[in-house]
Amino acid sequence: MNRRSFVKSAAAGATLGATALTSPAVSSDTFSWKMVTTWPKNFPGLGTGAQRIADSITKMSDGRLTVKLYAAGELVPPFEAFDAVREGKAEMTHDASYYWVAKHKAFPFFCTVPGGLTVQEHNAWIYYGGGQELWDELCHGFGMRSFLAGGSGIQMGGWFQKELTSADDMKGIKMRMPGYGAEVINRMGATAVNLPGGEIMPALQSGVIDATEWVGPWNDLAFGFHKVAKYYYGPGFHEPSSALECLVNLEAYNKLPGDLQLIVQQACQAENVGMLSEFTARNAASQTVLVEKHGVSIRHFPDDLVKKAFSISEEVVAETQNFDSLTKRIYESWSHFRQESIQRGPYAEQGYMNNRALK
Repeated sequence: MNRRSFVKSAAAGATLGATALTSPAVSSDTFSWKMVTTWPKNFPGLGTGAQRIADSITKMSDGRLTVKLYAAGELVPPFEAFDAVREGKAEMTHDASYYWVAKHKAFPFFCTVPGGLTVQEHNAWIYYGGGQELWDELCHGFGMRSFLAGGSGIQMGGWFQKELTSADDMKGIKMRMPGYGAEVINRMGATAVNLPGGEIMPALQSGVIDATEWVGPWNDLAFGFHKVAKYYYGPGFHEPSSALECLVNLEAYNKLPGDLQLIVQQACQAENVGMLSEFTARNAASQTVLVEKHGVSIRHFPDDLVKKAFSISEEVVAETQNFDSLTKRIYESWSHFRQESIQRGPYAEQGYMNNRALK
């Protein structure tokens, strides 16, 4: 080899070496995942948000990780989504973690609890207040991990077939209510019934339930609740944050290379912001339609009902810490963050909203 050839070879080798150092090898392996949900197919906000997550993961990974979505009932019934992911029938689910309170008492803390955190406070607790670490510990016990993946914000109190004039009017009502909110209204004299979204309207029409909460004006309008229930109350005390999650099978997740794991995380985080923004916009517009086109009169709950609901809510939530040591640590972390948020409130959003309402 002459000197000129040697120099060229050396330069080429140096270039290849530098490229190897600066551009880590990307795995060529491909993965196909199933996502099950607890929502009806293409349901506004919830179902469409889950589809956006599946599409985002597929696109951002350039097809290396494809996610096929199965709406409620297409692969498994909605309330079997948790077990489907735990058992590996599907790799992930999009749902509300308070559906899994029968699996563990602590799950509702990572969705919403009555009288609890607002959606932004909840995000702050999960991302920066130690909530994610506790959530991981809880989910790892079931062979899963979870990510925030959307939310509707403060939900409405619900649709009722009779007017509520006091707390006593809750007695005897059969109402669709999930999570800790179910125990709250039970103690108020109502009977809570837990139903997936797709079963609410038939139950209301047939008299299986007398009242229901669901989400807010956008989704409630889509279901047509205004056609069968006359009285619409808000805001609700039972779901102030309504954070949604993606549960992921831990074994399947750990098989992914690091960049694909990050794509799953980022797709969920993007939808956590995007869905809340969409709900904020659509709820405002849909409330106008309900009032101006359909003549719905939106009411506030009576003061004594609100006070009783919040008082019972604190009791119900505090009692959960007696379940086990992990739930106690979760409750203590959540409760501390809630108290700091309450102290901050008059000088933040709460104070601003009060000022904005002055006339």
